[in-house]
Parts: sequence; structure tokens; C-alpha cells
Amino acid sequence: MPDSFVPPTDLELRLVRYFTVVAEELHFGRAADALHLAQPSLSRQIRRLERELGVRLLDRTPRGTRLTEAGETFLPQARELLRIAARAAASARSAAGHGPFTVGYTTHQIVTPAVRELRHRHPEADVRTLHVDWNEPRAALLDHRVDVVVTRFLFAADGLDITVLYDEPRVLLVPLGHRLAGRESVTLADFADEPLPRFTGADRIGANPPGHANLGALVETLEDKLELVASGEVVSLAPAGFSGGLRPDIVAVPIEDAVPLQVVLAVRAGDRHPLLPAFRRAAEAHLVPSGATGAGRPHAGAGAGR
Repeated sequence: MPDSFVPPTDLELRLVRYFTVVAEELHFGRAADALHLAQPSLSRQIRRLERELGVRLLDRTPRGTRLTEAGETFLPQARELLRIAARAAASARSAAGHGPFTVGYTTHQIVTPAVRELRHRHPEADVRTLHVDWNEPRAALLDHRVDVVVTRFLFAADGLDITVLYDEPRVLLVPLGHRLAGRESVTLADFADEPLPRFTGADRIGANPPGHANLGALVETLEDKLELVASGEVVSLAPAGFSGGLRPDIVAVPIEDAVPLQVVLAVRAGDRHPLLPAFRRAAEAHLVPSGATGAGRPHAGAGAGR
């Protein structure tokens, strides 16, 4: 056996989790409280992990605890290891139909009728709901925080299966007193020179019209976007469903020629949870806009309707 050979390390996830908590707190006392452990016991567990790895991860100094260079390198991979383990466990439970079935929904998406029907048809099931932030549907699914999410389709579809429920028109949000605030409707050309919010990442694909060059401030949350609109810094496209719950200093004007948003049901690709088909049927039957006929509506498949 060559001298350079290092045998594989069998890491205990429990010890890895202890390390991540200490690394976040940078204080053994606070970390022990968070983990409901005695501080000497936590110190022993960290030393055990360091022995298994063959490196020192943490240094105690008069000014507190700090990560060593090895600890800095190990921390992000330790967090990813814990995430992968959690996803693997959740995936196994999902495939077996054990544990809760969690329905995610984003702002102004009402899933109550479909959830009610699922609970009625499967009274033995633990069906839960969870609100998901506007930029987190994809992450919530892939991290197994939810089993399905009803949301507007503004994110990448790879790794997901998408069922289109219906199309939703768009409106333009403008501040009270804006030159377009009194219009019955507008076209894209009417605000082509106005600044729109700027989004980052792949969670707001299609939020702005293609080719719109005048982008204003970066937006992270819905509340930030509404504040920017109300203050007159930007105007913004929004789903028509938003117009009923706006601030009194913001006006929603229908857009005649904007591509509508698709309201979709998204799940992890290949997920075989036994409740998924039943919830999909309930969603297709009940989660439609007022007055919708359903003709030509739902169709499934990864990236459907893109």
C-alpha cells in the first residue's frame, strides 16, 4: 500500500451537525445550549470528529472560538452533506408514502379547495400546507420542504415536473398620481422607457418583458418591490391576482399585450409519492381562475408550457 494512501473516513452525521452549530455560533457554550448538550460533552464530540478527520477544525482563543483553515474549508461541505442526507431521507419517506404530505403555495395562491378535497378523500393522510416565498418554489421542492407547490411559473424547470393550471393576465403597478394611473389599460410600449425592478438568479425568469433595458433597483422581496413602486422609483409588472390586495398608494392597470403568467403545479421530477396524483387531479379541478372553463388547460411534463 502506498504511503500516500488515506483510508476513507466514516463520518457520523451527528458529529458533523455539532460542528456546523459550533461554527455558526463560534462559542461552545451557546452551541451546547442550542444542541441541548452539556458543554464538556460537546467539546469531546468535536475532538472526536477532528480525530476522525485528522485535522483541527476549531481553535479556542482568549477572544473566543474561531475556525481553522481546515475548518473554513470543511464547513460548506459539511452543510451540503447534511442537506444531502436530509433530502435522501425525505425522498425515501416520500416514495414510501410515510410522513406528512406538504402542499406549498406562494403569495395570493389559494390552495384550500384542493387541499380540502385531498383530506376528504384521504382522511388517514397527514396533509399540511406551507407558504413559500415568491423566489423559493424551486428551492423548497428540491430541499424537500414541500412535496408540491402551486405558484406562478417564473423559475427554471430542470429537475421538476410542471403541470399548467391556468394563465393569469398581468397588470402594471404604478404609484398613485403616475401618468398611467388613470388609464383603463396600457400596452408594453406605453412604459417602455420606465424603469422596472431588477431581479437576480433564476427565480424570476420572465418577470420583466424581454429586452426591457431600463432596469432600476435590485429587488429581493415583494415588500421591497411595492415600496419602490409606491415611491416612484420603478413601475412593475405583476399578476392580475395581486391587484386586489395592494397598498392604497399603488394602482394596478391591465396590460393588453403582455404575455400572461402561467399558474402551475410543480413537483420534483420522478417523485412517486402516492398522494401526488390525487392532489394533481384536485388542483386541476378546483384551482382555476373565476369563470375559467378549463378548455385546453392542463398538460404535464418537465418544462411544460415554457
